[in-house]
Amino acid sequence: MRSLPLLFGLLWLLLSAGAVVAQPVAGPVAGPVAGPVAGPATGRVAFGPQRTERIEAELVPLSQWAAPGSTTVVAVRQKIAPGWHTYWRNPGDSGGATSLTWTLPAGVAVDPILWPLPRRQRLMSLMNYGYSGEVLLPVPIHVPASARPGEVLTLTADALFLVCSDQMCVPQPLTLSLALPVREGAAPLARPWGAEIERLVETAPRPAGIEARLTGRDGRLVLTATGGPLAGGDVGQAYFFPYDGDRIDHAAPQTGQVGPDGLTLSLTPGKRGADTALTGVLATDKGAWEIEARPGPPLPGAQGRGGLAPLQDEDAPPSGGGAWRFVQAMGLALLGGLVLNLMPCVFPVLAMKAASLSAAAHDPRRARRDGLAFAAGVLASFLVLAGALLALRAAGQAVGWGFQLQSPGVVAALALTMLLVGLNLSGVFHVGAGLQSAGSGPLSRLPGAAGAFFTGVLAVVVAAPCTAPFMAAALGAALVLAWPLALAVFLMLGLGLALPYLAISLSPALLARLPRPGAWMTRLKGVLAFPMYGAALWLVWVFTKQGGIDALGLLLTAALLLAFAAWLAGLAQDARQHGRRPAMATICAALSGVLALGLAGVAAGAARTADPAPAGEGGPLAAQPWSAAATAQARAEGRPVLVNLTADWCVTCKINERAALSSPRVAQAIKRANALYLVGDWTRRDDAVTRELQAHGRSGVPLYLVYRPGRTEPEILPQLLTEGVVIDALKPEP
Repeated sequence: MRSLPLLFGLLWLLLSAGAVVAQPVAGPVAGPVAGPVAGPATGRVAFGPQRTERIEAELVPLSQWAAPGSTTVVAVRQKIAPGWHTYWRNPGDSGGATSLTWTLPAGVAVDPILWPLPRRQRLMSLMNYGYSGEVLLPVPIHVPASARPGEVLTLTADALFLVCSDQMCVPQPLTLSLALPVREGAAPLARPWGAEIERLVETAPRPAGIEARLTGRDGRLVLTATGGPLAGGDVGQAYFFPYDGDRIDHAAPQTGQVGPDGLTLSLTPGKRGADTALTGVLATDKGAWEIEARPGPPLPGAQGRGGLAPLQDEDAPPSGGGAWRFVQAMGLALLGGLVLNLMPCVFPVLAMKAASLSAAAHDPRRARRDGLAFAAGVLASFLVLAGALLALRAAGQAVGWGFQLQSPGVVAALALTMLLVGLNLSGVFHVGAGLQSAGSGPLSRLPGAAGAFFTGVLAVVVAAPCTAPFMAAALGAALVLAWPLALAVFLMLGLGLALPYLAISLSPALLARLPRPGAWMTRLKGVLAFPMYGAALWLVWVFTKQGGIDALGLLLTAALLLAFAAWLAGLAQDARQHGRRPAMATICAALSGVLALGLAGVAAGAARTADPAPAGEGGPLAAQPWSAAATAQARAEGRPVLVNLTADWCVTCKINERAALSSPRVAQAIKRANALYLVGDWTRRDDAVTRELQAHGRSGVPLYLVYRPGRTEPEILPQLLTEGVVIDALKPEP
């Protein structure tokens, strides 16, 4: 029986442990304001419309002034770009509601948003609730009686809009302010939005004396509602919008009947059934009202006068583009996975696997088995990483692709694993098939399906930080799509990574072109050890950047102990081949291995508590640490800004920095333009950098932004940079 490649299994366990201990950080998307709040002062006052590429927003008043002791209304006006939308208080199957954090004068209070009726937004098998075009979100404002006439109340709201297309979502934070005068007497409506705000407040869904019951029946939820404005049985269309996202299946059709005193709707249950009351908005062609359906038997008078038609959305956005954009995301994901095979950090793993494939060139059955096992390992790893990302996203965390290499423990584990793989290829100890005759080296047999599976795992682990050009858009879309669609995108990424090896293993014609096994394979095995040592050195360098010199010393000592344990294990293997029982060597090897792993854990702990090196020091250009405040200050001074969001474990980032960002020509272009060069370091978890990536629809580094004077939105540069691209971006506009 072929031996199980224990080293790759150990790698998978260490990766899983590292993902568990990774500390979560707060995400940028919050829920709707639940009541009167007063957020911390931001120091910013932004009167009038505030704009991004995808949305324009401002605070607009109902009336020209507010009287002391009165309640007035201020609305958040959104003007959303064509093809994009924001969300209702319950976004449906995906998305996030608009949130407001208020900074108010003393004594002023606000109520929750009076949410207008949303539109239904279907994306394939999903249903979301939101707004497109122009929409007003009214908010009641309570002015204290102590307010003095002639006073001006400055109301400020930090608004967070999740602005989405059918393919991707971008969080858009904006600070909105309004100066509201205080005067005595009744105020006329403000122009141009006062009349529309008044209409929305008057028609906003609110309780209207409707009695409702929720009944579970034959796998369905039966909602009956009677009384109030429903009495008379003249309703022709109806639809129920729930406040809770997991009570009903949003995308399922809602059928119903009308009766002399109300109506009945048949709903498809979600994760929770009819165990508790169901609250939401019952929208009909006669009006919309808040209802609370309590568990109980159906109410009489809710049926008997014919069927109900689903409520039709007026001027709903056109459908059908979502499927095409999803197909585009899948295509980009497949292409991104293929490009990963060309990235430097993946070469060692694929080279090792190609060598073992050569040994199976004349055993197509074994090659097919290992090709499928390798693809299964790649796909399983992408699913695990995608599941972790989506679980953290669902919990409101801010994460990004390559996040596992932000953990010093995972980096240390990978470095030691690469060292062990290199020592194995150098012949210090043996894992896999035994030594063969001189004519067929030890790689003449593949290590088995389990070895191929865990090689696929290893390929994904080292490939993740190499965010290739076509991966960014696909991953950005996947991290905001509903989880079934997001998993499909991640699986397509994995298929792209595994496809070349899988195609060769399944094609007898391609296999026949591979060279025959022989003595050259022994030499190739030794040569392939050096890319593994190089990968280990790169990971040690990343670890040093994360944890400093003291942690590095501990990790190098652990590596020395582990190499000593591997050497002792090799001695024990040789002794067993000659019929001896090397008990002492085996015991010493085990003790050295345990000490190495323990010391590596201590090194990881020291790295996590160490202060990171200041960003921007020692870089190829004169750089300063990135922050949103530094960017805003430079733009206020009229200076161009070049932003580089990078990480030490990102090989693409380092290639760009050496090829495009370290040349004298680029330095001269920055000096001529009087530009500020800012570097955001994502080597260790930094939620500010994560939010900035998400704000531009990205889930990983690198990201290069150029802010030009007079422009609101930055120019996003390609992920593979050249000198010319950077210099052209810094040239002043004509």
